[in-house]
Amino acid sequence: MSVSGMLAAILLGVLVVVPAPYLIERAGPTYDVFDGDAAGSTLVTIEGATTYPPSGQLRLTTVAVSRSASTPFSLGPIVRAWLDPESIVYPEMPPSQNYDEAVKQEWLTSQEMATVAALGELGIAIPATIRIADFSEGSLAKDHLMVDDVIVSANGNEIVTLPDLSSTLDALTPGDEVTIVVMRAGTQVSVSFPTIRDDDGVARMGVWIDPTFTMPYKVDVAIDHVGGPSAGLIFTLAIVDLLTPQDELAGAKVAGTGTISPSGEVGPIGGIALKMIGARNSRADWFLAPALNCPEVVGHIPDGLRVVSVANLSDAYDAIVAIGLGKTDNLATCS
Repeated sequence: MSVSGMLAAILLGVLVVVPAPYLIERAGPTYDVFDGDAAGSTLVTIEGATTYPPSGQLRLTTVAVSRSASTPFSLGPIVRAWLDPESIVYPEMPPSQNYDEAVKQEWLTSQEMATVAALGELGIAIPATIRIADFSEGSLAKDHLMVDDVIVSANGNEIVTLPDLSSTLDALTPGDEVTIVVMRAGTQVSVSFPTIRDDDGVARMGVWIDPTFTMPYKVDVAIDHVGGPSAGLIFTLAIVDLLTPQDELAGAKVAGTGTISPSGEVGPIGGIALKMIGARNSRADWFLAPALNCPEVVGHIPDGLRVVSVANLSDAYDAIVAIGLGKTDNLATCS
């Protein structure tokens, strides 16, 4: 027994000091996009447009990740994190070769999508060059369109902005034929093919597009140590707030998360329970959560934090206006 006990003690001692292949997630810092208190400067600036000083706070939330691959830690911190209800422990998988670059690119793309969505919400058209990037499964356009084709018109409608293309397709029923004029190697080419049904039951061409937008204003986000797309919703609300004379927040402290699409749809993100903890730690009173994350929100809302469920930018904007006015009884919640 004494030998077994000694061996167990030695084994435990080894485990305490040998690096463990796990990662630990905790609530990360939050950043007020109007003040930049944790970053040392205003986070969102807009050049070329009249802006209006906001009050209150809009805080983007983050998750802090400790990786044993980059900062080796032993079993001791892992056990403590397992026992901590405000930490999450995962077995660490080797990151993909271009992981860091992909996260950085998602961050930059989220800023562009936020600008497009915000200006669209304000009725400001953004010209776009829409290039064919790839074809989806089941696409009937493969024999007619080519990668790098640039869309000029659809069913006789000139395509100047991304909503021009969406509205043309929305008028069709899956299976209807669509006629697309594209610019291909300097020559206009007209092709026709049947549309297909997407997951939402609407007509689509069955292509992936890569739009390049011509922005009327220069929007900059001055923070370079956060990655991923999950701040898109907060960026978008900040841009709308800065460009409108109304003081939407009226001093309220609102945090949130969620991706944003060019059309203003709010997408789900990971780590929302930890982000709500971060919001509470920064003394936010309200938290905007993507509607698709509601199953992960229920049962994990920190005391003192009120959560609003939002499916799109209009929901989120209406929510911050209602919060600023103190008229919050009818706001959607996760249940």
